[in-house]
Amino acid sequence: MKIYEEKSLQDFEFWSGAVDTVHYLTDEELDTIESIIEDLPWTMSDTDINDLFWFDEDTIAEWLGYDSFEDIMNRTTKEP
Repeated sequence: MKIYEEKSLQDFEFWSGAVDTVHYLTDEELDTIESIIEDLPWTMSDTDINDLFWFDEDTIAEWLGYDSFEDIMNRTTKEP
């Protein structure tokens, strides 16, 4: 059985390394990423979403107009 749930990325419960990635993002950036994910031609599972934030930080940075996720990390003084 498959159960689909509609949930905002701001309410998503990230785990492991994805928590560190999300720490550096604003609510507005999460909304932007959410819009991009919604436009993808496939459905993502919870694990797919978490893995995107955990292992594909540079893809997220690119979607937000940065050259690398390091650029996002360097714009803030927050510690993960």
